[in-house]
Amino acid sequence: MSYPPQRYLAETGEISGTLRPADNGPDLSMATGTRVHYLGTGGSTNGAFGLYRWEMGPRPGGATPHFHRTITESFYVLTGTVQLYDGDKWADGRPGDFLHVPEGGIHAFRNASGEPASMLVLFTPGAPREAYFEELADITHTGRELTPEEWTELWLRHDQYAV
Repeated sequence: MSYPPQRYLAETGEISGTLRPADNGPDLSMATGTRVHYLGTGGSTNGAFGLYRWEMGPRPGGATPHFHRTITESFYVLTGTVQLYDGDKWADGRPGDFLHVPEGGIHAFRNASGEPASMLVLFTPGAPREAYFEELADITHTGRELTPEEWTELWLRHDQYAV
């Protein structure tokens, strides 16, 4: 393994870091009580990655088994217990536990503990996941019921394939 090709070609460095203070509120709130913080989006990282803090309330919820063709997804549990599915079995993820899923890897997550839980979710490269999250939030806030065909269309637009 070697370093990737150079992306920055100037002779000297530049001041370009971005600090997001910890006390910033969530960028998205879902009717389920989940709050999402857009820490680093594909847009703000020049497509390198997307990093999100996913704070789940005590109500059960999460993502059903699926896979992606163009992105990897990784989970790092911060607080509480998050059930993580690695394509083979479910495991109770506790603070400090990490799951990496390469392209094509079947995975899922859920909070079924009845207690709040939080995790970091990392996508590489950075894809426009915010549009997907916001569409899901709109569906939950409005109580809109999607047909199986509408769910399939939504998932396919966002590189998500149901298992």
